Amino acid sequence: MFEGFSEARIDVGEVSLHVRVGGAGPALLLLHGYPQTGAMWAPIAEDLARRFTVVIPDLRGYGRSDKPESDAEHAPYSKRAMAGDMIRLMDHLGHETFQAAGHDRGGRVLHRLLLDHPGRVTRAAVLDIVPTATVFATTDKKLATAYYHWFFLIQPAPFPETLIGGDPIYFLHHKLGAWGTGLDAYAPEAVSEYETAFRDPAAIHATCEDYRAAATIDLAHDAADEGTHIRCPLLVLWGANGLMEKLYDVADSWRAKASDVTARAVPGGHFLVEESPAETLAAFDSFFES
Repeated sequence: MFEGFSEARIDVGEVSLHVRVGGAGPALLLLHGYPQTGAMWAPIAEDLARRFTVVIPDLRGYGRSDKPESDAEHAPYSKRAMAGDMIRLMDHLGHETFQAAGHDRGGRVLHRLLLDHPGRVTRAAVLDIVPTATVFATTDKKLATAYYHWFFLIQPAPFPETLIGGDPIYFLHHKLGAWGTGLDAYAPEAVSEYETAFRDPAAIHATCEDYRAAATIDLAHDAADEGTHIRCPLLVLWGANGLMEKLYDVADSWRAKASDVTARAVPGGHFLVEESPAETLAAFDSFFES
């Protein structure tokens, strides 16, 4: 995976991040989701690196990045803290402005980055999510059944950590395959990286803290700037066979947050990059400026 990319640990202040960088051209930051690492971008990273300087970090708490201690408010795992990591990372790499895409949790980090640091991102893409506040405000039986982990992981520590830690690889494989994707959709090297990361109790705890933050401090931050709109053009992609398609008008959920939205479904379910790399890459090619 990631032929031609370099790997490094970069100190961004509060934490050090594991980062892959490859290619040349305008900077494109790619943010992964749960329960993955930056390895999820492998199916399209080398193609993107022909036109962009591609920057792929592991978010704090994930993969080979640092997993800081949390606090009672879960502030170290707020999307504001994670977004700040990305700004300092891109500063370190010399990118005053950049384009960015985020899948799943990475999309939520990107949403907060766009609000907290307007002007830094010139074009952005979010993959298979609706805004966090929208999810909690519209939860019903169907969503809670499919997204049970949102409500399991936010339980007080060490309850979910203990249960997941009993068989972390079973839990990981179930999450990767729970939406009909099947493990054969993922590169074996990527699955191996996810497994290595998920065997670490610190990673299990940190990723639970990510979800606890989403249900608490992140909602407070969202409420404080509810009327603030995303300024840059926004690409919204989601799986045509996924839960977001079934439960939401995904495009409208983002048109309430941004004034310039390009939105469409692509084949497959939640894990767009692995399930439908060609279609995802084509959407990126037509949207991001090289």
